[in-house]
Amino acid sequence: MKVDGGIGVTGGFDHLIESSRDQEALGYDGLWVPETSHDPFTMLPLMAHATSTVDLGTSIVVGFARNPMSLAYSANDIQLLSHGRFILGLGSQIRPHITRRFSMDWSKPAARMREMILAIKAIWNCWNNGEKLSFRGDFYQHTLMTPFFEPGENPYGPPRLALAGVGPLMTEVAGETCDVFLCHGFTTEKYLREETIPALERGAARAGRDPSEITISGPSFIVTGNSQEDMDTARQATKQQVAFYGSTPAYRPVLDCHGWGDLQTELNAMSKEGRWVDMANLIDEDILAAFAVVAEPEDVAAELKRRFSDVVDRISFYAPYQGDRARWQTIFDDLKR
Repeated sequence: MKVDGGIGVTGGFDHLIESSRDQEALGYDGLWVPETSHDPFTMLPLMAHATSTVDLGTSIVVGFARNPMSLAYSANDIQLLSHGRFILGLGSQIRPHITRRFSMDWSKPAARMREMILAIKAIWNCWNNGEKLSFRGDFYQHTLMTPFFEPGENPYGPPRLALAGVGPLMTEVAGETCDVFLCHGFTTEKYLREETIPALERGAARAGRDPSEITISGPSFIVTGNSQEDMDTARQATKQQVAFYGSTPAYRPVLDCHGWGDLQTELNAMSKEGRWVDMANLIDEDILAAFAVVAEPEDVAAELKRRFSDVVDRISFYAPYQGDRARWQTIFDDLKR
């Protein structure tokens, strides 16, 4: 199982560079950047120059805020800068962000994402294999590529493609088209085994692919600490995050899988009232235990392996508390054994 880290820019871009070097030295296999308050394609060149061995990926970049051509160019450049270490991780985001924050079109997200990925592949195929660009779909048409705008063959080949999903339709698209599937942090072992894996297999079957070709990346919530106070702080922060995700209608199937679907309705109503802090009180210990590993630092790795070692190829963490470096290194080393 590969162990991945996450990179943010809370401490500024200098911190981003230092953190990238530090996590590579610690032994992480990959570093992923989100699209939140900064553009990942601004962050990644700095990370590429600061590191030499780790995979670099977006988890995620908002696909529908862009178009296949712009994504193809950006990803191709990062692939060059990183000497072949880049993974383009795409996500759809939810409708209000696409229409109201980005002022872009929204319709049939799974079908649109499938076509976006196929269009990106067609563009890369044009550049790398010299084939005429002639992609015509329901959402995207790319039929013009002149020599002045063509970057030519990438010596490292095209980047790997990853797709994030929760629901079955988007997960099937990943199984059909992508190298990596990015599980959302709001998932459980039960949902992964009973819903996600079968959906990936259905998508792979449509494309005549072997499902084992698809790398599964699974982030996990972790509640741990050096003291009871640390544990309590981590427990509350994780409950808050689970509640936030649980309020999203698109993520209700995960709760439905456990018979907790009504919780989504209640959380959603509270979110519209701005009762963000109170929402955490609805996440009881059973719900927390389904979404998070709650354990002493020395027991975290064993529990993660018990839940996911036979289905997840790469793992990353949401851990409000990571303890001192020595204890966190123990968790890390145990996972990689």
